[in-house]
Amino acid sequence: MTIPTLQFEGVKVAMKQDKSGYVLTLSIHPDEVPEDLLRDFVGARYQIVMARLNDDESPFPRKTPGVIAAAGILCRSPIFWDWLLELGEIQIKSESSAVEALHRIIGVNSRSELIDPKAAAQYDLMVQEYQDWKTDRPPF
Repeated sequence: MTIPTLQFEGVKVAMKQDKSGYVLTLSIHPDEVPEDLLRDFVGARYQIVMARLNDDESPFPRKTPGVIAAAGILCRSPIFWDWLLELGEIQIKSESSAVEALHRIIGVNSRSELIDPKAAAQYDLMVQEYQDWKTDRPPF
């Protein structure tokens, strides 16, 4: 099933906080406003995906310290070491072995490269496989 999406360019003009969260105000050129957006009722819910644009219309790269930090935490996890050992990616259960395996699996030389969307996608795939493995393990 294809989910219909609305695509348009907007410019952030204001942001404030109220009792229910943050309120983001965007300026949209009249030629860019999707007609469906105008027809939807006030209070309609949307899933929002945004990419900041460079002057050449390419996506602006974002640093994702959360992912980089999460990768560091993951490499210190003995359960992650067990998974890597079972996969044959490491021979010795240790943080340094896990870091080397993570680099190899994702195809990076450093966790800081997780700011690259392709590397981040590979990391997400690896984490999903790890989570699936953890879910399928017996509890004891």
